[in-house]
Amino acid sequence: MLAGVSAAKRALKLQVDPETGLMRGAAQVPSPNCDGRPPGVDAELIVVHGISLPPGEFGGPWIERLFTNSLPLDRHPYFAEIGALKVSSHLLVARDGSLTQFVRFTDRAWHAGASCYAGRIACNDFSIGVELEGADTIPYETAQYDALGALVAALCNAYPRLSPQRVVGHSDISPGRKTDPGPAFDWERARRSIAAALG
Repeated sequence: MLAGVSAAKRALKLQVDPETGLMRGAAQVPSPNCDGRPPGVDAELIVVHGISLPPGEFGGPWIERLFTNSLPLDRHPYFAEIGALKVSSHLLVARDGSLTQFVRFTDRAWHAGASCYAGRIACNDFSIGVELEGADTIPYETAQYDALGALVAALCNAYPRLSPQRVVGHSDISPGRKTDPGPAFDWERARRSIAAALG
């Protein structure tokens, strides 16, 4: 959808309505796996994940099917292992940089699980989950870094408690339990992309 668009042009396309919690420039596929944030709690953290279904394979509808509870369990042995999970994320960044939104930013997506940030547990309560289609040991694509920079900039512009300094990996908030986005994710490159998008 947005593949091949420069970071500057992509940033213009991505805008967040802070009231509705929707991002313009992202496809909308609502997930049932969400609920309301606790009263008085706003988004203060962005958590970057890596996901591929089946593991190490890209493309296909399987991440969307997982987040909408419609994964065909007989299609792959791994699907049978995870098919009962009720999980979601706010956004998915595909390998070509295209975006799909599953949960409104004003709602709580079920992406982090048992987690802790700066001494504060239950990160789902106060975070936005961003899934990058990828795997721990496979390099992420340029289009994904561009999209990540643009979407973080759009989120920071919409929600004042967010900032580039509050972007972490799943492994940072769930150490020992999670490894994503993995050693193949270039944090320095991601931070340069975010800084460029923020201008």
